[in-house]
Amino acid sequence: MGINIIRAIFVLFCVFIGAVAYARFEGISGLSIIGAFVGVIVSAIGIFLEVELRKASIKHVSSAVLGGVLGMIIAYILSAFISALFNEGHTFLILIRAFLIGLLTYLGMIVGIKAGSEIKLPNFKGMSAPAAQGSNKILDTSVIIDGRIADLCDTGFMEGIFIIPRFILVELQHIADSSDSMKRARGRRGLDILHRMQKMSDIDVKVVDEDFPDIKDVDSKLIALGKGMKAKIITNDMNLNKIAELQGVNVLNINELCNALKTIVLPGETMKVFILKEGKESGQGVAYLDDGTMIVVDEARRHIGKNVEVVVTSVLQTTAGRMIFTKMKEDSEGEEIHQYIKG
Repeated sequence: MGINIIRAIFVLFCVFIGAVAYARFEGISGLSIIGAFVGVIVSAIGIFLEVELRKASIKHVSSAVLGGVLGMIIAYILSAFISALFNEGHTFLILIRAFLIGLLTYLGMIVGIKAGSEIKLPNFKGMSAPAAQGSNKILDTSVIIDGRIADLCDTGFMEGIFIIPRFILVELQHIADSSDSMKRARGRRGLDILHRMQKMSDIDVKVVDEDFPDIKDVDSKLIALGKGMKAKIITNDMNLNKIAELQGVNVLNINELCNALKTIVLPGETMKVFILKEGKESGQGVAYLDDGTMIVVDEARRHIGKNVEVVVTSVLQTTAGRMIFTKMKEDSEGEEIHQYIKG
């Protein structure tokens, strides 16, 4: 609401100044309607530029301002040289000076942005730039699309600055614009996740324009950025995980975190599960824990669609996850009674 009030005041100010200034220019008393209309146009251009500048990085804005100022200075120097050759009040000279100021200011801004993107400024001690902080975490495309990183941030366990490289945003945009409906949905989900994270008050999400034109592969760019910023990479891509660690870049793997947080069960423990479907082997039933862990239950096929009590017999940990093997509690109790009688 605050920014809208400021914009409204800015529009009224431009309209008033335009109406008064144009009236003075025409030599009439009161306010000029034409001047007020010019003020509306100027305010609209100003608000448009303000909205666009909010999307740009501070680095690009400062480079553009510096380049524009230098271009304007050069334009005034050239104008002074041209003024020495022609009559000062000549209309043609006024047009030439206006053209030079506009052209060189524009070119200066473009050159400034280009130079700001390619020139790397040194990091000085005491600067609080993102690259100087050890708590930076770079997000890759897979972990953004996955979405669990946003849920993790909601819990408050994650802290520091989350870095989104511009080339990752470009990759997400390409996925979101894909002709394949599945890819398009995944890309849009990733963009929605980023918007959700940006709205979190206790999370600092920064988009950086750092790029590596000589490196074509996105994973390699992420590793190079991680080295340069001394940042950790958050991913769920096992290949990126291995390659990054081989090159000395710390990696936080969401899949490994989720596996570490899964419920721990030991052989002999009992639990209540819902038999969802039949297993691969004859008579088996399959159930799942809330965290997605598969539970294989012997002789539970006849109980599909029912809640049953089972006893854990063994736990198998694989690279893909964890599987829990169980048997029906009633069968386990029957075996115990049979062994007791036999003994």
